[in-house]
Amino acid sequence: MDDNKALAIVSALANGVNPQTGEMFEVDSPYQSVDVIRALYAAVRALEATARTKSRANRGRMPANAGKPWTEQEDRELLEKFDSGHSVPELAQAHDRTLAGIQARLERHGRVQVQGLQWRGRSSQAENQAAR
Repeated sequence: MDDNKALAIVSALANGVNPQTGEMFEVDSPYQSVDVIRALYAAVRALEATARTKSRANRGRMPANAGKPWTEQEDRELLEKFDSGHSVPELAQAHDRTLAGIQARLERHGRVQVQGLQWRGRSSQAENQAAR
């Protein structure tokens, strides 16, 4: 069952509606209990939050694992794949992380070296004159 269908069912239940028939529940139904209704609305909020998170990830902003801590298992898999010839873009996709995240992890484990950092901001007048 996908999350959207689950959300529709739980929302109907929270609103006192039988999701299969569309009929309102009787007053003495367990679905009309205050605590049950509160629990169902909590479930609705959780499903909505999950849907928003998935939606953001699907819009191409950031991979789902970006910024999350690395596990020992994930580190081992990363290094094994890198050592067997996988490219950084392939590794980023496989681990659902950014290219920079993969690069940084490989640097941390000594598999690649930092290639001279360059300042990309404005240079001083002295630097501009020296470059001429």
